[in-house]
Amino acid sequence: QVQLVESGGGLVQAGGSLRLSCVASGSISRINAMAWYREAPGKQREMVAHIGSGGSTYTADSVKGRFTISRDNAKNTVFLQMNSLKPEDTAVYYCYVDVIVLYSGGPARYWGQGTQVTVSS
Repeated sequence: QVQLVESGGGLVQAGGSLRLSCVASGSISRINAMAWYREAPGKQREMVAHIGSGGSTYTADSVKGRFTISRDNAKNTVFLQMNSLKPEDTAVYYCYVDVIVLYSGGPARYWGQGTQVTVSS
């Protein structure tokens, strides 16, 4: 069993900052990729940032220069630092992990339950 716990969402004013966290726990041998997605009402879920096991990162053009993804491997945690937030960043943010499950040795993919980020103008 693998559990993801997201935190850090909330309501902020435009130009403000939030830091999202996602902690993975359970039957994990190791975590490979981790990522953040977001889904605005009526729109498709989109990837906003991705980080590989070696620390290489990707950020979508829409958030580049404003969002930073990072991870703490010792704590099985991925972060999304969001600065200079805009109203169009309003969405439910989901963490995603690609893990190797303990004992089975096989890969598995998990999604967090989502955390609401609302940016007021």
